Amino acid sequence: MADHLANSWESSVGSLVEGDPIVALSWLHNGVKLALHVEKSGASSFGEKFSRVKFSPSLTLFGGKPMEGWIAVTVSGLVTVSLLKPSGQVLTSTESLCRLRGRVALADIAFTGGGNIVVATADGSSASPVQFYKVCVSVVSEKCRIDTEILPSLFMRCTTDLNRKDKFPAITHLKFLARDMSEQVLLCASSQTSSIVECWSLRKEGLPVNNIFQQISPVVGDKQPTILKWRILSATNDLDRVSAVALPKLPISLTNTDLKVASDTQFYPGLGLALAFHDGSVHIVHRLSLQTMAVFYSSATPRPVDEPAIKRTRTAGPAVHFKAMQLSWTSLALVGIDNQGKLSVLRLSPSMGHPLEVGLALRHLLFLLEYCMVTGYDWWDILLHVQPSMVQSLVEKLHEEYTRQTAALQQVLSTRILAMKASLCKLSPCTVTRVCDYHTKLFLIAISSTLKSLLRPHFLNTPDKSPGDRLTEICAKITDVDIDKVMINLKTEEFVLDMNTLQALQQLLQWVGDFVLYLLASLPNQGSLLRPGHSFLRDGTSLGMLRELMVVIRIWGLLKPSCLPVYTATSDTQDSMSLLFRLLTKLWICCRDEGPASEPDEALVDECCLLPSQLLIPSLDWLPASDGLVSRLQPKQPLRLQFGRAPTLPGSAATLQLDGLARHPGQPKIDHLRRLHLGAYPTEECKACTRCGCVTMLKSPNRTTAVKQWEQRWIKNCLCGGLWWRVPLSYP
Repeated sequence: MADHLANSWESSVGSLVEGDPIVALSWLHNGVKLALHVEKSGASSFGEKFSRVKFSPSLTLFGGKPMEGWIAVTVSGLVTVSLLKPSGQVLTSTESLCRLRGRVALADIAFTGGGNIVVATADGSSASPVQFYKVCVSVVSEKCRIDTEILPSLFMRCTTDLNRKDKFPAITHLKFLARDMSEQVLLCASSQTSSIVECWSLRKEGLPVNNIFQQISPVVGDKQPTILKWRILSATNDLDRVSAVALPKLPISLTNTDLKVASDTQFYPGLGLALAFHDGSVHIVHRLSLQTMAVFYSSATPRPVDEPAIKRTRTAGPAVHFKAMQLSWTSLALVGIDNQGKLSVLRLSPSMGHPLEVGLALRHLLFLLEYCMVTGYDWWDILLHVQPSMVQSLVEKLHEEYTRQTAALQQVLSTRILAMKASLCKLSPCTVTRVCDYHTKLFLIAISSTLKSLLRPHFLNTPDKSPGDRLTEICAKITDVDIDKVMINLKTEEFVLDMNTLQALQQLLQWVGDFVLYLLASLPNQGSLLRPGHSFLRDGTSLGMLRELMVVIRIWGLLKPSCLPVYTATSDTQDSMSLLFRLLTKLWICCRDEGPASEPDEALVDECCLLPSQLLIPSLDWLPASDGLVSRLQPKQPLRLQFGRAPTLPGSAATLQLDGLARHPGQPKIDHLRRLHLGAYPTEECKACTRCGCVTMLKSPNRTTAVKQWEQRWIKNCLCGGLWWRVPLSYP
């Protein structure tokens, strides 16, 4: 992506096989594989629910780091591998899959746990065998080397049946069940009107030894010779002609013994694969037993599942049907392109259309949200199934599961769970103000860690604790309400920074000061859940973080007074920083300990009531809560969109009633990350987050190292982890 923008792509490197079309293509495996244990979904530890599987990368650099690259199979039976070296150089090598090259109409690529690659090929005829090859890639003398080996092949079952030998003359689809599951393959053979699908598995079987050889050299224990054989797991009856296949990506490990379970009415996302047919229907079938789990019809008149294809009335022209499909990471959404060039997104219910009690549906969604939290995959497809009534329960249960994890894992996932809670709360009018709180907390954590990282110890022989850690420790220990008394306990020489750096940070320091003032001014209205910032009034950790930043800002203000937050006070002699620190400390003392927070005393509330008469309360620019399409899909009415044209969809009435959470044309805009005002009609190119709607300038107006360090954090992803996209200057 050019500048890491999701809607701006450029070609960086490539490889070419002259005059030989490519039929299969895949990135090399990086060795990361996670197993998802559905049977342990009730366990408390994420380590029990999702475990790392030992899996070797296709190729490694020095130190075991996986090497990036891709592998392609061409129509004439060539395999080409391109490797990306860290220097940017591309090593490319091409080799024939076998000595006797033949036409390859279909191919697929999978990977083994030992670091090898398995390629499956077919020439398109069901009378020919489906061939399998093992491909080993290595780097020898700075050159890419490819070694191939023939594996056992197979003939489809339908071609060996004398009664149906010529019924399905062509193999139309060939897919491994998963990218890292080279032992199971899905095959589809078709005629002009119908298809049949078969699932095969590669097994290691013992080879019986003749008694004569047993007497010469007895076979003991595991020394019995073995052979690899393809065995059919299941096959469908005659179906309509299949037009596309989509396979699940959830790494639920299934063995052959699971076929008994597959026939039961046990439904779970990730167990089904999607088959699209030429009549416009889509069937979700179990990935091993191939039994139908659910059916979707694009037409208004659904037909019985078991109705023979020959009995169906023919339409005037070819029906609209999918030509290519993909399931999302959690198999809760299906994306397809039809024969008219339209892109469609379908939501797939976790229960596959069967009645499911609310508690079980919540557990399914919670388990998949935890999976996305651990892996980092986007959870947009899960949000399609979250009803407004589920939001509160899901957020609470997600937080409960998060707090059960180890402290180290909690620290790793701390920002991701906040982003996840924010996207969930957007779906309900009752929780929409909490979206602002979660994003503000993400912003506060980022500012705190950045400003603390600028502090340097005075002496080179650094002690065990960094200046930032000492700041946290001293501020937690000293509960004095006087900011100057807290400040004298710190080694102020560790806070000395370049004057230009301090001035460049003023916008971020101003935001901290404004937010503290806003929070304290809103304390008297703490009973109102409709005000953004409500959750901070009981959050001892965040209040402690703000208190630390106020101390740092005070010290920096002594070095460079112009970097201090600017307040509009009614009195010229008032020390606004001291006043706010005193009130903030009193509020922090009420809720700093674990357990239920104590109510702030009346004197503190009275003082906060007087703040609007002493200081001008700023109007904070919150992120727009009505951005995005997911929240508009709640009524389950289909939406029609057009490429390149922004959808004009009305926001929910509940959201529009909340002050500051909706955007209006001509309203002044702000750079949410740099806290710079852009004006009502910005002239600078901007980018926006696809997940939370955060807007920031594409090019940095600053040259200071400290500000660059802040901006480097958001080059690839937004504060919430979402992708950036380039927005037009007229973006609302």
